[in-house]
Amino acid sequence: MTSLLHPTYFPSIASFSILVKNPCLLEVSDNYQKQTFRNRTYIYGANGKQILTVPILHTGGETGRQLYKDVQIDNGVTWQKLHWKTLQTAYRTSPYFEYYEDRIAPIFEEKYTFLLDLNFRTMEVILDCLHVQLDWEKTTEYKEVYQQTNDFRYLSHAKIVHDIKQDAYYQIFSDKHGFIGNLSTLDLLFHDGNHALGYLKEKVMV
Repeated sequence: MTSLLHPTYFPSIASFSILVKNPCLLEVSDNYQKQTFRNRTYIYGANGKQILTVPILHTGGETGRQLYKDVQIDNGVTWQKLHWKTLQTAYRTSPYFEYYEDRIAPIFEEKYTFLLDLNFRTMEVILDCLHVQLDWEKTTEYKEVYQQTNDFRYLSHAKIVHDIKQDAYYQIFSDKHGFIGNLSTLDLLFHDGNHALGYLKEKVMV
């Protein structure tokens, strides 16, 4: 059955697990919502769970509403330099960071106008690192309910604790803060390398 997901910024392990397991329809037709993974992701830093947020330009007139596909990034802020430096600091000693950094670094060098384009790019780069080619479809209109579709759009809400079951994997700071689940798929990639795809398919339940 087709799964319905939001494209998000360096998607979470739960979202990416769904992406590689099922045919997917990606929601690009709804209104943008704050406090979601559309413009943020969580990684594991030396002090524990750490957020990376892409700054956006707030428009939408009096209602404050704008379509997700119309949301623009605030490139007046040096967020790309900050995000890449943060990732280097957090993961430079992880087992596979050096193996993947040349594929991921260009994301923080290219300029993106629209948030949605950036998010698709992060997904494509991770898929390339996993050596996976996927075809997905995009919504053409917003629907509250889709028939014969598993709706996982709720996974984009960053302030909700989702019921995700996953096996623990090695994380370099786990001796200090324990295992932290459902971070960005980057965390799994940097720690588990070429085993990450098998983990996403077999060790994660949403």
